[in-house]
Amino acid sequence: MKGWQLYIDIRLWLVISLSGFLSIVAIQPGWAEKSEGEENKSTYVTSPTLQQEPGSKVPQLSELEIPITSAQQLLVQSPTPQTTPTPTIIQITGVKANLTDKGVEVILETSLGEQLQVTNRSSGNNFIADVPGAQLQLPSGEVFIFRSSKPIAGIIEIVVNNIDTRTVRVTVVGEKALPTVELFDDNVGLVFEVTSAEVATQPPQTPPAEEQPTSEVPTQEEPAAQPDEPIELVVTGEQDGYNVANASTATRTDTPIRDIPQSIQVVPRQVLEDRNVRTVTEALETVSGVASGARIYGGAPITFKIIRGFDQAGSGTVNFRNGLPDGDFYTLTPIGTIERVEVLKGPASVLFGAGEPGGIVNTVTKQPLSEPYYRLGFEAGNYGFYQPSIDLSGPLNTDKTVLYRLIASYQGSSDFQGFSDTRLITIAPSITFKLGDRTNLDLYYEYTHFFADPAAGLSTAVFLSDGSLTPRNFATYYPSLQSVDATSQKFGYILNHKFSDRWQIRNNVAVSLTSFAEDGATGFTLTDDRFLEGFDVSRAQFQRNNYFGQIDLLGKFNTGSISHQILAGFDFNRFSNVGDRINADTTLPPLDIRNPNYNLSTPTFSTRSTFSDFDFVRRSYGIYLQDQIAFSDNLKLLIGGRYDWVSTDFEADVNIGGDVVVFPTQNDGAFSPRVGLVYQPSKEVSLYASYTRSFYPISGFDNVNPDVKFDPTRGTQYEIGVKTDFLDGRLSATLAAYQLTKTNVLTTVVTSDPINPVRSIQTGEQRSRGIELDITGEILPGWKVTVAYAYTNAEITEDEAFPVGNRLANVPENQASLWTTYEIQKGDLKGLGFGLGLFYVGARQGDLDNSFELDDYFRTDAALYYRRDGFNAAINVRNVFDIDAAAFAFSRTYVQRTEPFTIIGSISWEF
Repeated sequence: MKGWQLYIDIRLWLVISLSGFLSIVAIQPGWAEKSEGEENKSTYVTSPTLQQEPGSKVPQLSELEIPITSAQQLLVQSPTPQTTPTPTIIQITGVKANLTDKGVEVILETSLGEQLQVTNRSSGNNFIADVPGAQLQLPSGEVFIFRSSKPIAGIIEIVVNNIDTRTVRVTVVGEKALPTVELFDDNVGLVFEVTSAEVATQPPQTPPAEEQPTSEVPTQEEPAAQPDEPIELVVTGEQDGYNVANASTATRTDTPIRDIPQSIQVVPRQVLEDRNVRTVTEALETVSGVASGARIYGGAPITFKIIRGFDQAGSGTVNFRNGLPDGDFYTLTPIGTIERVEVLKGPASVLFGAGEPGGIVNTVTKQPLSEPYYRLGFEAGNYGFYQPSIDLSGPLNTDKTVLYRLIASYQGSSDFQGFSDTRLITIAPSITFKLGDRTNLDLYYEYTHFFADPAAGLSTAVFLSDGSLTPRNFATYYPSLQSVDATSQKFGYILNHKFSDRWQIRNNVAVSLTSFAEDGATGFTLTDDRFLEGFDVSRAQFQRNNYFGQIDLLGKFNTGSISHQILAGFDFNRFSNVGDRINADTTLPPLDIRNPNYNLSTPTFSTRSTFSDFDFVRRSYGIYLQDQIAFSDNLKLLIGGRYDWVSTDFEADVNIGGDVVVFPTQNDGAFSPRVGLVYQPSKEVSLYASYTRSFYPISGFDNVNPDVKFDPTRGTQYEIGVKTDFLDGRLSATLAAYQLTKTNVLTTVVTSDPINPVRSIQTGEQRSRGIELDITGEILPGWKVTVAYAYTNAEITEDEAFPVGNRLANVPENQASLWTTYEIQKGDLKGLGFGLGLFYVGARQGDLDNSFELDDYFRTDAALYYRRDGFNAAINVRNVFDIDAAAFAFSRTYVQRTEPFTIIGSISWEF
């Protein structure tokens, strides 16, 4: 029957994806018939005061007639009043500078250029124009800065940047006078034509000598540069630092963070590069409310995390890639392919289906670029670390309708104990097809292979009776029996078609295939504070596969003065985990902490154990609807809901005798709502409140009565907060307070039944209350910072086995981080930068019984780097003072400690 079920699942998945694809293909230009005259039809927004035609010249700002209220005030073009608010942010996907006969033209690339309004705030020799309702943002979602130094004679600099989350500023700095700038609307975007200030201010023709005043000596002007003379044109596209204005994880739409009624933090590429993080887990250290989970298998790119007190390893699909499910916690996620990391805190089932209530982590990958880009890099460090890498991108044809990207790296390392041999290979090609003006197809493939023999990297420890840890140089395992070999392959496509500027349809397919083989010796006990004995030696292999298909519709419309942004969709997900585990036939000798002997003969493996061979399959179907409502520019409502149908099949060899037990199919359903309100009393401040719920199905049945199945756990969150911008939008902060409750938690009770002395019932409840603060951005030119603090009170509120009031395991009550860099902006040392990181993790309980505690610790990181003209060199130091502390605990005899002093030097060239 399973073969038929898999066949039906795959056919349904293909039908969903194919139907979405065919619906898009049917409306492609040239693929379907058009009505007469439809092909060249365009819509232009006109105003009562400025009628314009496509490509026609827009009157200069100085030609507009408005009252002058100050002698210093320059002419201001006010946006045309509209009867309905337009809160949607127009995305400017690129900025170009082209030389012309008059000077240079600066093009703000967008398909909605005719909808942009311009406000002139010029002063002195600086032409300054603000474009409200717009933002510089690459197609990949990354914000950027455009800068051109000395493009033509008389112009010092042209800068285009985001001054806040919804305003773009164009600044043209004249050397001696205010430049002349003319504004055009073109089909490629908004065009600023800049004329040399010297040409613009040249005096009129000299009158005859008899008419000249004898007392006045004409000013000598430098000759203007001619078009055929060599002109220095330097254009740079820069990432806009640490402050990211938009994110897509919270709403599946590109939405300003300040408009989202829920806490969401973004770790941009600049922070990842400055800190030179090795894994996503390390990348999350600068985000409030996220505590590091288990770090198994040494340097494996596997993400374990605890968000708002709840361990995300308990849920099946815990990783997301570009907003799509990316497998479970065993799925490999290499950091080199990631552009940024987005963390949505709190229940996320309303859009992403089943999951733990703490939140989700979504990695946004690097996308193909329309301009050639090449990066060659090499890194080396202590403990035998080395990594060469390449990152290549650009167009494959002249009209730039086919783009590619290829990322590849090879990593090798040992560990401070000298046992480990770790290797990591990453190959990630992707390609983008622009199938017309309104349709994009993105194809991707990612191959990651991790091999470690043994898988050490981060030392494990044992708590001795006096509360101290075993010596750092002591390995709590037999190296010859510890290895891991894992391979992840990810592939799929994202197809997007825009019916118009307001309506679009998306069809996504994501497949993640992970094979995992491991040998291990764990489960020991401590005797006499000296010997580790009773090792559970096993050999296991798993095949964990995830198939996901989705189709959704996005639309924008108005009902009177109220604007709506609708998202409606359907998705299907199939996750399977097939595995087998066998135990060693012989027992191992005790391991002496004071005098360890790691030499032993390789045991044989053939002993079957409970759940040695299992087959787990979970299928889910979900429909969702969301509406982002703007009652006015400063009052917004987010409301949405999702319903999921989930079925789970599980069979296993549960007895040593080889009996196979097939559990009944478990069917669950759940509705997950979300509602949130945002009020913005000023342009810089957003106040918000939200309510949202999550669910996660529990696999299993009552061991006393198999007919009684367990209901899904439910998460319920109430959150309020404030988001604000400082320093003209260069610095942003989020302050959030929340209460998050998880119900239907399984708890163990003791029975009088000798056959079933214990049983599990769903009477448990856990609650987390907290306050979180995140500050990111640029304080002064070159001085960037990201600050995070979290107070988390996560405790048991109902349970049969543990006392009410006990704290949840591995959750610090207080946690804080500071990462800051300064880069010299001028002079011979321009590009030289320094970084400092301070990370504090408070005391934590080691288990739910609160029987032992992990002390707090304070770690210091540092960085020194130099970046100029495509050349990058850096030295990153982690754990500068080599502190040694407990980082995470599975039990008293299985404790992971902080990694020691680590230094990595890197060098790369970008061109």
